[in-house]
Amino acid sequence: MFDDIRPFRDDEAFAVIQQLINEPALQESIASYFLPRLNAVLPSLSHWLVKLYLKSKAAKLHSVKEFQQVVAKYLHRLIKKSTDGFSFNGLTDLDMTKPTLFISNHRDIALDPALVNLALHRSNLDTVEIAIGDNLLSKPWVSDLMRLNKSFIVKRSATSKREMLNNSKSLSSYIHHTLNENHQNVWIAQREGRAKDGLDKTNAALISMLMLNKGKERTIETYLNELNIVPVSISYEFDPCDKDKAIELATLEDTGEYHKSEGEDLRSITLGLVGHKGRVHIEFGTPITGDYQDSKSIAKEIDRQIISNYKLYDSNLTAKAQLEDSAQDKSSLLSLEQRMNNLTRAQQHWLLTMYANPVIAKENLAK
Repeated sequence: MFDDIRPFRDDEAFAVIQQLINEPALQESIASYFLPRLNAVLPSLSHWLVKLYLKSKAAKLHSVKEFQQVVAKYLHRLIKKSTDGFSFNGLTDLDMTKPTLFISNHRDIALDPALVNLALHRSNLDTVEIAIGDNLLSKPWVSDLMRLNKSFIVKRSATSKREMLNNSKSLSSYIHHTLNENHQNVWIAQREGRAKDGLDKTNAALISMLMLNKGKERTIETYLNELNIVPVSISYEFDPCDKDKAIELATLEDTGEYHKSEGEDLRSITLGLVGHKGRVHIEFGTPITGDYQDSKSIAKEIDRQIISNYKLYDSNLTAKAQLEDSAQDKSSLLSLEQRMNNLTRAQQHWLLTMYANPVIAKENLAK
């Protein structure tokens, strides 16, 4: 059931891990990051060393949980190295005996759900199944790696309306099944694609997709209780991909289109993971319950919680002050100016805007 989109099961994990160990593209990806000099001179040797290392680590891995425990160790080190502190709040106020659908803002391709998982792991709670678009899974080994890490596939490549509707129905059914039959937590972003401009807004179509499995006999209130939606705010002091996002936004504004280069998504994933992020905070909201009228009203409540719970840093406040030519913190201004090196005026404006928008969103919410 759902074999075309579901994560791998424990009985499939060992075989998939062995395939990944022998994947040249994965060996190259790891070698280029951890052994860059050796890989440039003797790539075959660096690949062999990576394969040897992976074999030693994977010998005792026979389940998805065992794989994720290894991932958690590396993620912990990565966060320690690439941030100035990671904090989270709100989990203790939730009833986590009930499977939860976490819907968060979306700033980083891989790190957003990884940080939610890290918060759950540190709280001795079960990790989430992660929704990931098939546009990011162009290479089979990437798909295998993500599905091994409890990711399920969101099919976005359909062209006909009938196929898109069928895919949406299947996804809606899968998420409800995962929560209520498999008793697994689920994470999904509030919209397709990252909020590159810093405006966190839930796509009402996402909520409509979730409701496709409701049926006419159940009320929205009843179905919301079964989904147990909890909005999540993820706040980064600095975005490692901010320059790239600013360039894309300026290009879109100037020409009306932007074409991704080959491998751009994978480079964004890598930069997002290893790049410096300053402080990072996750705030878990409260379950969305009650008699909502439609998908738009539910999306509006998700937005309210995500925006109100978003943690503002000096980088956000300084960026807004810079756009308004107001007084600002000198150290924060220097950090932003350094991030804008080699950018055009239009690109600099977009970089400041993406940091300033969360401040503006909070101010608008208070009106």
